[in-house]
Parts: sequence; C-alpha cells; structure tokens
Amino acid sequence: MAQSGSSHDLLDAVRSGASGPELQEIDLPTRFRAAFTRKDEVGIFEGKTDKDVRRSLHVGEVDMPELAPDECVVAVMSAAINFNTVWSAIFEPVPTFAFLEKFGRQGWHGARHDLPHHILGSDGAGVVVRTGSGVKSWKAGDKVVLSPSYVDEEDHGSYDDGMMSETQLAWGFETNFGSLGEFCIVKANQLIRKPAHLTWEEAGASTLCAATAYRMLVGSHGARMKQGDVVLIWGATGGLGSYATQLVKNGGGIPVGVVSSDEKAEIVRSQGCEHVINRSDLDLGEQGLRHPKAGRMLGEAIRRLVGEDPGIVFEYLGRETFGASVYVAKRGGKIVTCGSSTGFKHEYDNRFLWMRLKSIIGSHGFNYHEAVQTNRLIALGMIHPTLSKVFPLDEAADATRAVQTNQHIGKVAVLCGATTEGQGIDDPALRERIGEQNLNLYRR
Repeated sequence: MAQSGSSHDLLDAVRSGASGPELQEIDLPTRFRAAFTRKDEVGIFEGKTDKDVRRSLHVGEVDMPELAPDECVVAVMSAAINFNTVWSAIFEPVPTFAFLEKFGRQGWHGARHDLPHHILGSDGAGVVVRTGSGVKSWKAGDKVVLSPSYVDEEDHGSYDDGMMSETQLAWGFETNFGSLGEFCIVKANQLIRKPAHLTWEEAGASTLCAATAYRMLVGSHGARMKQGDVVLIWGATGGLGSYATQLVKNGGGIPVGVVSSDEKAEIVRSQGCEHVINRSDLDLGEQGLRHPKAGRMLGEAIRRLVGEDPGIVFEYLGRETFGASVYVAKRGGKIVTCGSSTGFKHEYDNRFLWMRLKSIIGSHGFNYHEAVQTNRLIALGMIHPTLSKVFPLDEAADATRAVQTNQHIGKVAVLCGATTEGQGIDDPALRERIGEQNLNLYRR
C-alpha cells in the first residue's frame, strides 16, 4: 500500500535519486507550493504606469489536480521565466483567465484548468513521478525537460504541423498547472529527455527560447537558413537572440548581432559572433530605431561589417525595429518574426517589401519534433544554455520583475524542487569536454 506523503516526502525521494517504483510507493501530495496569479486581482494595474509584477505574482499552496490518461505529473526541479510570464502577471494583452475559461468549456479535462488561480511557467526540467493510464513511452523516474507546446492529438492539423492545430495552446500561459511550482501537469508529448551534462537550472531554461529560434531559422516552417546566409539578430543577448546567435553560427551562417552596450557586445563575441553592432553607436536621437534614417544607418553598418545586406532578419522586438528590419533585408530576403515585445502595431514602408521581393514570415512557438531536435543539439554540446541568474521559488516574482524591467541577459531560472544550484549533472565527463566557460558564459 502506498504511504501517505506530503510534497516534501516525494520531493525528498526525487532529490535522493529514488527509483521509479520507489517514487510510486509515495502518495502524490494533495497540495504543493507554486507561483500563481489570482483572478480576483485582474484590474489592479488599471491606471498604473509601473505594472510591477511583484504585486500580482504570489507563491503559496495550491491543490493537486486529477490526472488525465495522456498526462504526467513531473516534480519540477527548476523552471524559467519567459516574457509570457510577464504578460500573465500584468494581465495583458488580455487576462490569461480568459484562456482558462475558454479551455474550461472543453469537457472535464479542460474544466480542471478553469480555476480562481493560474499557475504560470512554460519552461522547466524535472523528474516524472506519475503517468496517466494512456502513457506508453515514459515512466516514473525519467529525467525530462518540458516543451510548452500543448497540442490536441485529435485535431487533424496537428498531424501536418503541431503549430497548425487550431487547438494548440501555450502551456503555462493558455493552460494551468505550469512549471513554476514543486509539481506540474503535462501531456506526455511535452516530455523530452534531459541533457545529461546539464544542471537542473540549465536544462530547465532553454526549451522555449531555443526551440522557438530553431523553428524561425532552421526548421522547414521558418526562414530555412543555409550556409553562408547573413542573419541580423536583434537583441542578441536576449532569451531568443542568445540561442539564435548560436544556431546561425552552428549552421554555417554569418550572424550579425545587435546589442545595447559594450558589455553585451563582448558576450556575443565570446559566443563566436564576430560581427556586432551596438545600437547606441548609431546616434539616432530620441526617436531611436523608429528614426526615418534608422534603416539606412543600420544597413550601412551591416555592410561595413560583412560586405552585404542580410538575407534573414531575426525579428521579435516589433514596433521599435520592424521598419528597419524590412528596410535592411536584401532583395528577396526574409524577415521572420515571432513576437512584438516593444509593441504589436508595426509601421514600415511597403515599397521596400514589394519592390524588392522580400517576405515576412510569421512564426509562433514550435512543434514537438522541432523541440526534440533542438534538445538534441543541446545534448550534443553544440548549443549551450544562456542562463544568467537563478532565484528560489519564493522569489519567483522578483525573477519575473527582472525580466519585466530587462535587468537581465539570456535566461532567468527559478529553483523549484532543487535545493541548490549545480544539482542534476549525470555526465560530468561530457560537461568537462564542453567546458564550464561555454556553459556559464552568461553568468560571468
């Protein structure tokens, strides 16, 4: 008979390396600690200039939900903060409780998600502790990283490309029970084998940004970068940009990174990006990159570095940069975009798009295959985590605030079940071959 257990009983067993059968002998806790927003606080930022997420993101105990047949319970060792966590915590562009209410109308499995609280988090790593009755390929004790793409296998669109499913959701943003807690609930097709040489905090901070960049640049649904392509990368030390730089370099392309300081420029160069532009050196005045001459000045800077215009522009900043992105791409070039962190409404001169036969490619997230392929590159040591800072779960709001105010580079992690940094390494020999200087570049 299973023993009665608390969250700490099960977490302690995971931390000690208990086997799958041993983990199953300990009952799931009925409650566990997590970071969440509250439905009754929607609207607290109305009229506020500074929408400080530390007011809206809480850490406390929540109920363990019932498990569906195609789902697993994962003891989360580490999670990561993404910008969708910020959006959730400021209740913009719409409160995420609207997503949970819509999901709640899809039968009992969806109704579990429609709660007065929303457990956030779309990146993480941990250990499987329970599997639903329909799960075939995973078992308790498996060490995994988590893909945030939540796909309905009964939607025909998912068989062409998971992201083309009309019912595809961003886990931990459009669903409940995300990664920022001691436990999370995932569908089995969100699980990927953890790279053995990484710590928990490193493994849990890569999938969303790295795989998003992979789809944009490498996968068949994005820009389909080839050897020798010049790729302009905005925000080259950001969560997305830091992986895009590595993917371009690793794939034989020529990255040109745009950063905002000399310190960030040095980090990008250490990643192997020879060509870096500090946007503050462009002297664009108060209008910044929306200056009418910004595109021309940026294009001249790129040509001075590499001798030609970029064939691909890696774009996720949106309003501030999109006009310049369309301008600087070469004839027949591609602007691939996955977001608009500086604003959703873009302005650009359409003449430079149609008369020079350029293309804008919309890209959102990634499918399961792309997530697995990205993780393979990480497991081989060809792409490295870009983790810069780690917080404990109690300080999840502070971690989110750091991302909200751009007081970070690369990725920010949150320790959930792991007790200290540096735990979870299963292949120290591979780690030594790769080198701590590469794995910890963003933590200098």
